[in-house]
Amino acid sequence: MVVPELRGWRTAGPRLARLARAARPRLTSAARSVRPRLARAARSVRPWKARLTGRTGPRSARPRTWRYTAGAATAGLALAAGVVTAAGPWDSTGQRTAERYRAAALEHAGGADHGRGSDTSDTSDASVGGPAPAPSAAAVLMGLDGTAAPVRPAAGAAALSDVLDPLLADTALGTGHSAVVVDVASGSRLYGRDADRAFTPASTTKIATATAALSALGPDHRFTTRAALEPDTGELVLVGGGDPTLTAREDDRGWASLRTLADYTAAALAERGLSEVTLSYDTTLYAGSGLHPIGVNDNLARVTALTADEARTDGSTSGPAPRVGDPAADAARAFGRFLAGYGIKVSDPGPSKATGRAQTLATVSSPPLSDVVERMLTNSDNDIAEALARQTAAATGERPDFAGGARAIAARLKLLGLPLTGAAFHDGSGLDRADRLTADLLTALLRAAADPARPELRPVLTGLPVAGFTGTLADRYTSDGAAGIVRAKTGTLTGVNTLAGTAVDRDGRLLAFAFLTEGTTDPQAAQSALDRTATALAACGCDHR
Repeated sequence: MVVPELRGWRTAGPRLARLARAARPRLTSAARSVRPRLARAARSVRPWKARLTGRTGPRSARPRTWRYTAGAATAGLALAAGVVTAAGPWDSTGQRTAERYRAAALEHAGGADHGRGSDTSDTSDASVGGPAPAPSAAAVLMGLDGTAAPVRPAAGAAALSDVLDPLLADTALGTGHSAVVVDVASGSRLYGRDADRAFTPASTTKIATATAALSALGPDHRFTTRAALEPDTGELVLVGGGDPTLTAREDDRGWASLRTLADYTAAALAERGLSEVTLSYDTTLYAGSGLHPIGVNDNLARVTALTADEARTDGSTSGPAPRVGDPAADAARAFGRFLAGYGIKVSDPGPSKATGRAQTLATVSSPPLSDVVERMLTNSDNDIAEALARQTAAATGERPDFAGGARAIAARLKLLGLPLTGAAFHDGSGLDRADRLTADLLTALLRAAADPARPELRPVLTGLPVAGFTGTLADRYTSDGAAGIVRAKTGTLTGVNTLAGTAVDRDGRLLAFAFLTEGTTDPQAAQSALDRTATALAACGCDHR
């Protein structure tokens, strides 16, 4: 199963712009070579166009229609000629020359020149006769099916420990650390330091939450919000389905929309001749307090089965933000305003519970869980993480509160056969400092997500931020060779910095890694030290034996 990444690639714009600038001279040259052919094509069409327009005479509006048709035909032929010419030239075998050049290039070790304006352009003597090729990136998922031949390191390659040990000894990484590197295809541990020692994982906890939710609910599961009418009282109940991505904004960006639900509901009420309702809302899907143990915090709204836009008050979609105090009541009031826009008179909403007799008038559902998981991991979304923990609890018979969600996550990981020694879960987001994970468990989670026998877990990998491009890594790795090669979940709390994800090394191996630290005093310095370690791992053609 391949799960598309839907939103994060907007951050790749600056890099795409640089590529476009680099390609512009070649496109300009191609356009100059194509222009004579386009002119000849246009001239050859002109007599045909004249005959067509002349045949119609001055009658009615037909001459104008024919002129439009002929003009469109001319443009179409010119465009076709341009495309064919730009794609060519064609050789005697019927293969495009450009295609042949590309096939030949793929047989070499290097890639294409990135232009003199690039930050990585080479000004040494080697570039005098022409630009030196950039190294070609290996396939990101190479070897996942176990069919790839084993890669042997070059003679004299450095041992992986010789590369990583000095980097992990950086004092910026605090008073203690743990590190594990695993070959994803074979499962072999290539590097380990205190692999079984449990640390506070911070947001890398979300890797475990995502794995548990996908295994319990399945990647195609959707969360549904509905409007139900009580037949006896005429009460309209907005029933929360625990969708953390529900939105009340005009641009829903493909997520379930409270406005759409109001539209459908108003139409259903009109069919029943109802123009006035008593509005209430039902959040009973979840249990217990919605307030996280850290208290009121901009990193997380109160956890409730009914919320819109994560209760944000500043128009943001990710990151810390001020939140409303009662997300469910706020969402219900927004729903009431939307109904009022359709002429429905609505009371001020209050909490309630839909009965078994309530008739569902309308529903809206989230995108599949695979998309929700990707959004959570890419943006390190705490609200989604806590919702998924409770949804996992509800699906597996646990009480859907903080403690029940934590138990459900641990139980699902145990069923998957993952190493839980030392692990302790207290929430789904990693905001609770009492959470404990090991580097061994984190790499085992990543390897499970890559297992061809477990395609339902693949969004755990596809949702990881891409270095230098998406989510919490969009502004990191922008000046080194790891951009686009490293994908990782970050974790940061006071005194805690963590990083866990995947990297493709110089030999084309897909590696899973986890670096956990504690006692850090400068979060920026610790983050930079972890990034240097992941970059070195990606650049290493190391001897893993």
